[in-house]
Amino acid sequence: MTGTGGIPEVLFVCVHNAGRSQMAAALLDHHAAGRVRVRSAGSAPADSINPAVVAVMDELGLDLTREFPKPLTGAAVEAADVVITMGCGDVCQVFPGKRYEDWRLPDPAGLPVERVRPIRDQIDARVRALLVELLGAPS
Repeated sequence: MTGTGGIPEVLFVCVHNAGRSQMAAALLDHHAAGRVRVRSAGSAPADSINPAVVAVMDELGLDLTREFPKPLTGAAVEAADVVITMGCGDVCQVFPGKRYEDWRLPDPAGLPVERVRPIRDQIDARVRALLVELLGAPS
């Protein structure tokens, strides 16, 4: 499974692209170290990224301060080899031949940092497992 240039492409989608999908994209990008093309989007993008999400990612040395919520487009879905949804339901476009997974995770919206950390850690474990599936080697 490879996208453009022989590199697998993964798209993470949630409703607001302000929490879960941003964390997943940053973690996969970090662990993959250029071996996977990563994007994130939201079916109804928020105005900015959740501050608690920015804080818990900063604890890992991952800076999300320059990131911003992006709208979900058909082109982004079509370009992806794997589409990981996180609570966007039927709004996410489905294209034949794409691998889809739905990661059921709590929404960090409105939660304090202490409650966002476990969500981040769940996402990190799933991202690491996905990376092994995509590349056949641990990060």
